[in-house]
Amino acid sequence: MGTVSGVRLLMVEDEPNVAATVAERLRAAGYQVVRTESVAGARRAIGEGSYQLALIDVGLPDGSGFDLARVLRERAPATAIVFLTAHASAEDRVRGLELGADDYVGKPFLFKELLLRIQNCLKRAQDLAQVPGEIRGQVRIGRALVDFERFSATVDAENRALTHKECSVLRLLAERVGKAVSRDEILDRAWSADEFPTSRTVDNFIVRLRKLVEVNPADPRIIRSIRGVGYLLTELRRE
Repeated sequence: MGTVSGVRLLMVEDEPNVAATVAERLRAAGYQVVRTESVAGARRAIGEGSYQLALIDVGLPDGSGFDLARVLRERAPATAIVFLTAHASAEDRVRGLELGADDYVGKPFLFKELLLRIQNCLKRAQDLAQVPGEIRGQVRIGRALVDFERFSATVDAENRALTHKECSVLRLLAERVGKAVSRDEILDRAWSADEFPTSRTVDNFIVRLRKLVEVNPADPRIIRSIRGVGYLLTELRRE
């Protein structure tokens, strides 16, 4: 990741000992850390400043970390999200990733592992923000006007935030417009091995993206399936 000077992290954790220890060690590693113990406190913190990454516990005293992640995705889509929680069931992991989380760390954990995951998430987010010249700015993909730099899309005059993974997959397809992209390449671009992704993960994700860009998702014309290979973006227009 290089220098972490100026990188702001939001930690939403209601276990005082865990929060204090992790925050202290993150600060020692060079990060600026803002701590809060509740959904309400996190909402205030989000309104008062910007963060490169948020560590969010799922079980908070006044609500769910999942609901907080939705708020963060709407208000600050460029912020990476890592769920840090004892709720590490397969169902919770899938739900968190569907919300656009960049990683999911179960308690107890080694701080060194957490630090590496944070560094990897920040690097992926940084890479996504550096859009290649050929697709810089806004591009039209089907019925969606996509802005990769702002992690957003406009569909039927409504603006919606895009998750890092949505941007990552769309960007890869846009870079290869008119050419088939394999499922394995999509997995390598948007997911880490720690998330236990499969080819089915990609297929489910494409279903979501088709709802964004296709006039009729049941009869896709923009993101086509290439049997035995992966997917192909048929058109892209600069705006």
